[in-house]
Amino acid sequence: MPASTKKGAKFSLDNLSSQDYKSIAQKHEPKRSIFKNCILAFLIGGAICLLGQAIQQAFMALFDMSTKEAASPTVAVLIIISVILTSCGVYDKIAQVAGAGTAVPVTGFANSMCSAALEHKAEGYVLGVGANMFKLAGSVIVFGTVAAFFVGLVYAIFGLEGVHHQ
Repeated sequence: MPASTKKGAKFSLDNLSSQDYKSIAQKHEPKRSIFKNCILAFLIGGAICLLGQAIQQAFMALFDMSTKEAASPTVAVLIIISVILTSCGVYDKIAQVAGAGTAVPVTGFANSMCSAALEHKAEGYVLGVGANMFKLAGSVIVFGTVAAFFVGLVYAIFGLEGVHHQ
C-alpha cells in the first residue's frame, strides 16, 4: 500500500524496515519540554503531598491525634479521593499534565488499581476486576515486600532492631 510523507515522497508500508519506521515516527513525534515536565511533576506532586499534610493536620486538630495516629486515616482519605477522581475521569487528566507527579504518591498507586478495575469491570468481578486489578499493582506489592525483607535482614544482621530515630 503506497503512502506519502509531507514532502510527497512515496514509500511502501509493506517493505518498510523497522529503522525507517522509527525515523519517520521520530519526525512526527511531538517535542517534549523536559524542564517544563519536571516543574509540573514537582508542583502537582507537591500539591498532592500538601493536601495530604493538610488532611493529617486536620485529623490531628479535630480528633486530638498524634502524628502517628493521624497517618493511617490520612492515607485512607487520599486513596478515597484518588479513587473518586479516577472513577470520574479527572485523575487521568491531571496525570497527563503532571506525569510522574501523580504516579509517585500513594494516590498514583490507588489510581493504577482503580483504573484496572474499571477497565475490566465488564468481564465480571472475579475474573475481570479481581484478576486484573493487581496486574500493575502486583509488581509494586512484590517489590515492597522484597525490599522490606532485605531491609529487615540488614537490621537483624547489624542488631538495629531496637533503634528508633525520631
